[in-house]
Amino acid sequence: MKYHITKIMQDVRVCLDQNMTSDALIEAEDSDTLSLDEIIRSKVPEAVLRVHVEAPVHLLECGHNMDGAICWDEGDCVSGWIPLPDDFLRLVVFSMDDWDCAVYTAISADSPLYAMQRSRFRGIRGTPQKPVCALGIRPEGRVLEFYSCRSRDAKVSRAVYIPCPEIDADGYVDCSERCYNAIVYAAAALTLQSCGESEKASVFSNLANTFLK
Repeated sequence: MKYHITKIMQDVRVCLDQNMTSDALIEAEDSDTLSLDEIIRSKVPEAVLRVHVEAPVHLLECGHNMDGAICWDEGDCVSGWIPLPDDFLRLVVFSMDDWDCAVYTAISADSPLYAMQRSRFRGIRGTPQKPVCALGIRPEGRVLEFYSCRSRDAKVSRAVYIPCPEIDADGYVDCSERCYNAIVYAAAALTLQSCGESEKASVFSNLANTFLK
């Protein structure tokens, strides 16, 4: 869901207004310093990123589809990869149409499980019954590797991701709706941290985490 930056900033201010007795926050309103609203605005994308990275899958919003073409690996392993979008942040779900279940978390190239996907023994690699996805790097760029399918006739049935956050030209920010409260408190925490209020920032950060359970 898209929220306008002014809406997010207003909600962050509601959180912070209860703490405006803080000298640091009052000083942030001085004409000689960066205004509090400017600080909040600058922290919103980082707050969205942090929350979307930490949030459990059931709180994430669908709607951003990967549409890259499948590239199959050589050899007897029916595995392959698709290119990741430039704004890829986190996988939500990936599934091939001949898999028995979907993958919600992709492993990294430094995971012990990653080396197993290159094993010559099929039973060790990901299977249609227990598939594996990995985030990898190829000459073509960042890719999502998948292991493995029953045949090369398989097609992607679901490929959803969370993009890196940004404030678009119209002033909107894409946020998962069920993560919104956590994002507001995370932005408040980052703002307090910038104003030198580390202890209060920690409190707000902990409050943000309570919305991710």
